[in-house]
Amino acid sequence: MLYTILLISEVFIAIALITLILLQHGKGADAGAAFGSGASGTVFGARGAGNFLSRTTAVLATLFFLNCLALTYIVSHQPREKGVVESLVEQAEQQGEPAPTAPAADETTPPTESGQLPPDVPPVDTAPSAPAKQAPASDLPK
Repeated sequence: MLYTILLISEVFIAIALITLILLQHGKGADAGAAFGSGASGTVFGARGAGNFLSRTTAVLATLFFLNCLALTYIVSHQPREKGVVESLVEQAEQQGEPAPTAPAADETTPPTESGQLPPDVPPVDTAPSAPAKQAPASDLPK
């Protein structure tokens, strides 16, 4: 029940945040007000709308953040029902397969099911190559 209330309030807070952010003026909008764009005749006055909208946005952003934390806490501390599998590793363990492991650092090509490389794949040379010889300065064109 609490989860549903928090989830519905999360959606409404998100919609309100989007609306308030879109209503606010950008940083360059104040340049037009200096030349008499009629900002003094608004409902909030010349500077009141910016302060009201920015404070309301900050309050809604804080509520959104706290609501996200509460939802995360509720979801992570729910007791799991028996038989519910949450990850692929748990599914593999339930089916009797070993859990997947990361490949070793020295493996450069994947082996086949038998563990051997296919005959048409040449082995990878991992030894560092010798630096190329540089031509003497007298041989370079001028």
